[in-house]
Amino acid sequence: MERSVERHSPISARLSSVHAAMDAALAAARLGVRGANPLVGAAVLAPDGTIVTGHHRGAGTPHAEPDALAAARSAGIDLAASLVCVTLEPCSHHGRTGPCADLLIEAGVPEVVIALADPNPSAAGGCARLRDAGVTVRTGVREAEARALNARWLGAVDEHRPFTTLKIAQSLDGRIAAADGTSQWITSPASRERVHTLRARVDAVVVGTGTAHADDPRLTARTGTPATQPARTTRSTPVAHSDPAARPDHSAQPAALTQPIPVVVGMRDLAPDSHLARDPRTVHLRTHDPLAALQALRTQGLEHVLVEGGAHLAGAFLRAGVVDELELHIAPLLLGDGLPGLAGLGVTTLADAVRWVPDDTPAGVSHSASRPNPDTILRLRPADSPAEATPTTGSTTTPTTAQTTTPATEPTKGR
Repeated sequence: MERSVERHSPISARLSSVHAAMDAALAAARLGVRGANPLVGAAVLAPDGTIVTGHHRGAGTPHAEPDALAAARSAGIDLAASLVCVTLEPCSHHGRTGPCADLLIEAGVPEVVIALADPNPSAAGGCARLRDAGVTVRTGVREAEARALNARWLGAVDEHRPFTTLKIAQSLDGRIAAADGTSQWITSPASRERVHTLRARVDAVVVGTGTAHADDPRLTARTGTPATQPARTTRSTPVAHSDPAARPDHSAQPAALTQPIPVVVGMRDLAPDSHLARDPRTVHLRTHDPLAALQALRTQGLEHVLVEGGAHLAGAFLRAGVVDELELHIAPLLLGDGLPGLAGLGVTTLADAVRWVPDDTPAGVSHSASRPNPDTILRLRPADSPAEATPTTGSTTTPTTAQTTTPATEPTKGR
C-alpha cells in the first residue's frame, strides 16, 4: 500500500506524475489487439515531466518497452534520468524478440514501475532481473486497472487454455441456416473477407462434428495474401484422438505452414472423403468438454483459437465460460423457422442471461474500403458484472458496422 503524503509536497507531486505516466501507459496498451498476447503499454517519464508512450503491436514488432524507449530517444529524453512505467512485468525470456528487462537495463533506466506481475511462467521474472541489476522496481501501481484491461487473457493463462474467440454469422432473427439447411451465404462477401483475416491471426479454427459433416469445411484462411503466422503443429496423417490430452505425432518432417490448424470437437468420426479428414494437420478431439478441448490445444502451443460453430458447440463453449471474445455478424435478412445460432446455453430465466459489452480495442482485422458491407458487426467481451452490461440513463451504444470501422491489422504473436 502506498504511503499517504502531504498534498503539494515534492513526494506528492512525484506520485502524481508516476500515476499520470501509468495512466498514459494503460491508454497506450488499449491500442493493441486482443488475442494470444496481453495488451501491454509503457511510458517514459522524463525529469521535466514529459511523458512518451509505446505499445506492443504484434508479431515481429517491438514490445511496449522498447517501443517507448525508442520514442523517448527520438524526443531527446535522457533515459538514465527517467522512470519507466509498464502495465505488465517486462519479459525475461528470448522469444521472437529479446528480453525487455535486459533492454531497460542496457538503456540505463534507474527505476521501473510495474502495474501487474506477469502470470505466464515462460515470460515472468523481469522484476527479479531488474532488481539484480540494481534497478529500483515498484509494483502494484494501477494494478486493478491493468488487471481489468487483460482480465480475459489472465483467465485463459490461469486455466491453461488458449484465448478463445467465438464467431457467429446469423440473420436478424438469430438464424445460421434456413429451414431446409441452406446457409451459404447468410452474410456478405465483406463479412466473409473479415472472417478470413481473423482466421489468419489465430492458431486454430474449431468446429463441431455436426458442422464438419453438414458443411465439409476446409477451415483455411483465404485472405489474398499469405497468413502472417506459421502454424505451430504439423501432421503427416489425420488425427482422431480419443484422449483430449493426447499429443500429436511430430515424427514427420515439419513443413512451413501459414494456415491455422483445423480442429474438430466431438465424438463422431469424420467422413473419410471430407476435406478435414484428408488434411494431415486436422486435430480431432473426442470430447464434449470445451475446457478439456482447449487445454489439449494449449499443450500443443496454440494460444489463440477461433470457434466457428455450430450451434451446439457455440452454446457449449459459452455455457462453459471459456469464450473471451465474441464476433457477431448480423445480416439484414429474416429466415423465420431456420436453425438458431445457439443451442444448449442453459439459460432459463432473465437473471441467468450471459451478458456482453462492446470492446473498444482494435479488432486486428482488415476489410476492403471499396467493398460496402450491409451487415452489422458486433465485437464484444464478457461483462465483468451485470451492472457493467446495464446502460446508464441516457447512454446509448452504437453498433459497429464493417464499412465504418477502421481497425488496426495485427498478427497474433509477439511476446
